Amino acid sequence: MSKEKCSHCQLSFEKDALIDDEFGNKFCCNGCKQVFYLLKNEGLDDFYKKLGKNTLNPASNLKEISDETARSIYKNYVKQNSDGFNEIYIIIEGIHCAACIWLNQKVLFNAKGVIEAEINASTNKAKIVWDESEINLAEIFNIIQSIGYNPYPYDPVRSQTRSDAKRRDFYARLLVGIFATMNIMWIAVALYSGYFSGMDESIKDVLHFAEFVLATPVLFYTGNVFLKGAITAVKTKMPNMDLLIFSGATLTYIYSLYAMFSRSGEVYFDSVCMIITFVFIGKYLEVISQKKAVDSLDALSNLVIKEIQVKNGDKFELKSANSVKIGDVILVNSGEMVLIDGKIISGDGSFDYASLSGESIPVFKQNGDEISSGAICLDGRVEYMAQCDFQSSILSKIINLLENASFKKPQIEKTVNKISGYFSLIILSLALLTFLAWFGLDFGFEKALIVAVSVIIVACPCALGLATPVATLVGLSTGLKKGIIYKETKIIESMAKCDTIVFDKTGTLTKAKLKVVNSEFYTKFDINLLANLLKSSNHPVSVAVFEHINHDYKSLNLSEFENIQAKGVSAKFSNTHLRGGSYKFMQELGLKCPNSDMTSYFFAIDDEVVAKFELEDILRDEAKDVVLNLANQGFEIYILSGDNEKVVKKIANELNITNFVANSLPSSKAEFVQNLSKNGKNVIMVGDGINDSVALSVATVGISFGSGASVSVDKSDVILVNENLTKLYEAILISKATLKTIKQNLALSILYNIIAIPLAMLGFIIPLFAALFMSLSSISVVLNSLKIKNIFKGNR
Repeated sequence: MSKEKCSHCQLSFEKDALIDDEFGNKFCCNGCKQVFYLLKNEGLDDFYKKLGKNTLNPASNLKEISDETARSIYKNYVKQNSDGFNEIYIIIEGIHCAACIWLNQKVLFNAKGVIEAEINASTNKAKIVWDESEINLAEIFNIIQSIGYNPYPYDPVRSQTRSDAKRRDFYARLLVGIFATMNIMWIAVALYSGYFSGMDESIKDVLHFAEFVLATPVLFYTGNVFLKGAITAVKTKMPNMDLLIFSGATLTYIYSLYAMFSRSGEVYFDSVCMIITFVFIGKYLEVISQKKAVDSLDALSNLVIKEIQVKNGDKFELKSANSVKIGDVILVNSGEMVLIDGKIISGDGSFDYASLSGESIPVFKQNGDEISSGAICLDGRVEYMAQCDFQSSILSKIINLLENASFKKPQIEKTVNKISGYFSLIILSLALLTFLAWFGLDFGFEKALIVAVSVIIVACPCALGLATPVATLVGLSTGLKKGIIYKETKIIESMAKCDTIVFDKTGTLTKAKLKVVNSEFYTKFDINLLANLLKSSNHPVSVAVFEHINHDYKSLNLSEFENIQAKGVSAKFSNTHLRGGSYKFMQELGLKCPNSDMTSYFFAIDDEVVAKFELEDILRDEAKDVVLNLANQGFEIYILSGDNEKVVKKIANELNITNFVANSLPSSKAEFVQNLSKNGKNVIMVGDGINDSVALSVATVGISFGSGASVSVDKSDVILVNENLTKLYEAILISKATLKTIKQNLALSILYNIIAIPLAMLGFIIPLFAALFMSLSSISVVLNSLKIKNIFKGNR
């Protein structure tokens, strides 16, 4: 029985199973029929032209969203922006191509009340902003469903599954390309050798067929992504690298088939494999970078769906953070993160604010103190009353800023794609003109075809296509050996263009480790008493003071040891009371001691304070040299810290940095970086805390250490694994050398084509030598790129 295609989804069905209309259109289901007429009535039937040969899922199973479902989505996923409009992040299932994105954006923008509709082509994630007084979420979802697509709120688990599937698909395609290319090059060597030394035709035919078998899956399986991109380029009339790659590879493949079956020339299946495989490596890296970007955002989004313990009667039960209301009592145990701002009503504990405020010292919180979301409970157990809902909390605001930042990509240099786009059209046009000219001059079809193919082969996009990916691959590998990880290849180019560096202080310029800078002994005492008390505690202050006294102490048998959370420790030796801790701890004990603006540790024997130690952050050993080198490179340098002005100023003076800002909140840090960008600066932000994560996202390039807070590491573009500031300087050197190499590669490729193409058009280069020259141009690009590995030999 014959089959026909559905007029909407383009899938083939048995003819008798289709629904006909009076205009001759055929549909597989009523759903497709409804969508077809909806688009036609709305004047959106251009969609089917843009769809081309792509297919859709049948629209038969689409269901309208119920009011109950909509209420649940409002509660957990909808937020209100600063302008008072509602916004949501959703996944639109069923998007297959650029035509699908075009259609969804058209219908959404045509809907009254929709303010904004942005769709990410790589993830199918959409951000929708609307005016609730004119349209509601159920209506928006039903509009999307009415045209054949399924919207659902952004769920990290479903997004992760889709991203993993795409990565696995690309990995399989890459393996096929690499396997075929490695094997076909051995055959090519034999053929080239036989061309000069003589080879039996039967053996030559076998080798040609073997190359054909290897090249075919590379072109049509590995190269399928280039085919899709080329089709899109033709539809949108916007030439791109995919059009260049696939057109060159396909024409070379077609000619090779002709030469193989006619036995009238040389085959170039090896060139087909090289073109597709080498450039596909760059595509694969893009997929990995997209996956990392999605994974990092998913990790952050998981905070939104975490459950927290909320009091219900006399018990605590787990609830979603989004379901917590003002006045609810929340329990936080040691090791847990505070997700909602509030006020402690019971218990006490030490909280790490380093990831939120930049403060290096744990903060003790007790009954009556306010507590901010993003803080991590180091020890203790507290119950606190929620003073806001999750969407109004500090942490939620940071997450929202990061979500928005993911849609605002930095300006990426597009010179290569523009050049390659025009280049592909020019080469194809020149090849066609060459064919017509030679054919018109009565040289015959075969000769005209050979000369035209020579133009395509000699101007093969391999060198131009490799100019960027090979250089960036060498840059990536060089960085990896130095303990520098670039999350995306495009970051190397962006980093090379930066002229301003903004440093966080704590954990970045300093070691986030305390040192004693001043000590006072008010009376003589046995130092072994202090050493044993300090050794009994793992608190950073105790460790720093113990290292300071540097005493080969005599071990004593302390009894009744007690760790008073975030305050200090106490113990007894014989009948002597030993106490060590903060100024506040001494006050609570009723002991008199001098206060200090700095972090202090006091040691008391019985009822007398006998020693005082003042501590501060330790500047990284390499910080001065790195800052000096960066200044010599012409960078404008800033310190942006959440610490108090006295501490920040001291560090700035030590490093000869004149520009610094203290007491910075997460939002003000991001605003500061954005203002620099608005003033024409390309900014590198270096930080390691949650408070830095927003600034890291809005900067041109965000950099953090591998040990930094997980959110800041996720949102950074570059990770310094070895936690040494020298790696920052090396990362900049690598990026500058890589960008310089990319420009050189492009220049070599263009110069080569300027010389080779006219010679090929005049018939001076046969396809065999055209392929050899093309290979030489590729080799020159690779060799030039390898020079990046040697950049540190002159910078030691």
